[in-house]
Amino acid sequence: MEKFTLERSEAVLLIIDIQEKLVAAMKYGDQMINNTKVLVEVANTFEMPTVVTEQYPKGIGRTVPELATSIDENMFFEKLSFNGCTVDVTAAIKKTGRKKVIVTGTETHVCVLQTVRDLLNLGYEVFVVKDAVCSRSTENYKNGLKFMAEMGAVITTTEIVFFDLLKQSGTPEFKQLSKLIK
Repeated sequence: MEKFTLERSEAVLLIIDIQEKLVAAMKYGDQMINNTKVLVEVANTFEMPTVVTEQYPKGIGRTVPELATSIDENMFFEKLSFNGCTVDVTAAIKKTGRKKVIVTGTETHVCVLQTVRDLLNLGYEVFVVKDAVCSRSTENYKNGLKFMAEMGAVITTTEIVFFDLLKQSGTPEFKQLSKLIK
């Protein structure tokens, strides 16, 4: 059951390409942003590192402000490849010393899938948050999730990640974060 368990001391949040022009093309872009925002708040509260990739920001824009303002600016990495496991991103994740990667972003069947595949190949345990990733089409979204599950990623939701990291009610963290889940 270890593969299906998240501990805050073992996890890092990876946000893939939640950028202005990409989000505008996504039917469920607002949901993805809102759920990722919850996960960023949880990561910040538990002092979990957050790593962000940006696909060709000169053309596609930067990470949406709703997320960018809450994340350490040194943890943003530009890329041209669809795969987010660039040398810099891989080094940043490795430097955290954590082996479980919680993944959000766009597009499920392109950059998210290729990044997850490489993370799994590198020996990381990967948790894809299905209500915090999206694609332009439902078919590509579903197929991307299916591929990643078959590769060995855990497909999960924002609330499952939230409560698994939290572990119990009645704590100061619970009181602070519970307002995020409505």
